[in-house]
Amino acid sequence: MSTLDTTAPTRRSAPAAGTTPSTSQGPPRPRRFAVLPTAALLLGAAYCLLPVAWVVVASTKSGTELFSTFTFLPGSGFADNLADLDAYRDGVYWKWMGNSLFYAGLGAILSTMVSAVSGYALAMYRFRGRETVFNILLTGVLMPPVILAIPQYLLMAKVDLTDSHLSVLLPLILSPYGVYLGRVYAGAAVPAELVEAGRMDGAGEWRIFLRIAVPMMGPGLVTIFLFQFVAIWNNFLLPYIMLSDDEKFPMTVGLFTLLAQGSNTPALYTLVITGALLAIVPLIALFLVIQRFWSLDLLSGAVKS
Repeated sequence: MSTLDTTAPTRRSAPAAGTTPSTSQGPPRPRRFAVLPTAALLLGAAYCLLPVAWVVVASTKSGTELFSTFTFLPGSGFADNLADLDAYRDGVYWKWMGNSLFYAGLGAILSTMVSAVSGYALAMYRFRGRETVFNILLTGVLMPPVILAIPQYLLMAKVDLTDSHLSVLLPLILSPYGVYLGRVYAGAAVPAELVEAGRMDGAGEWRIFLRIAVPMMGPGLVTIFLFQFVAIWNNFLLPYIMLSDDEKFPMTVGLFTLLAQGSNTPALYTLVITGALLAIVPLIALFLVIQRFWSLDLLSGAVKS
């Protein structure tokens, strides 16, 4: 009489709770290519920072030290260079510095205001031709400013505004890129429901914009202001074409005239280098002051998410 095989097939026991099953994976693969992105970033940082480091070091050298050796060791003529720069043409350098602060500060404020109003209107209102206007603005973003310099000069000459502060300020008020950023940030930061609630409460459009939209767009407007300030501060071609009186020159054009004169008077090169170093200081101070607004923007975005 045959007997039945009652033995059950063996099964692998399940791992206990809280334990991970053993795997037969080998050692982690070496990240052989991880060094390449780091090296590329270091090379890019060196490419950007070495000229700045050379300006800092060269501004401490006297004329003899500057032309005799090329080293990154500091010299002993920084105080004399500052004194010579201050005495050059009765301190015309500080007039150039003041003009740059005037052009960049007032121009960035006005441009930020125009960008805020225009961007908010393009983001919140529905009207015929809105997308056409926005596409034209995008075309302006892609167009290099050098193409517009000569037409802007001809327009200013037509109304007899050349060689004036307005000839530099007026073309810089409308920034296509600033309007683009204003629309993007207004659409992302200002809820349409909040605007509708303000209208239902009887608030006017300007009150809604000033009391509701502007505080919510604050970090974006600070970014627009920074971009415009740096762009106007570094602008060279427009004031070079518009202005003929060197008392109205900004920093860029003034240092260029010093550099051009340096071919005949090499002693002026130390003034150009020292002036270029001092021209960086306001930008660094602006970046340090404005960082807190970006930090607040990041924190608010993290809370909202």
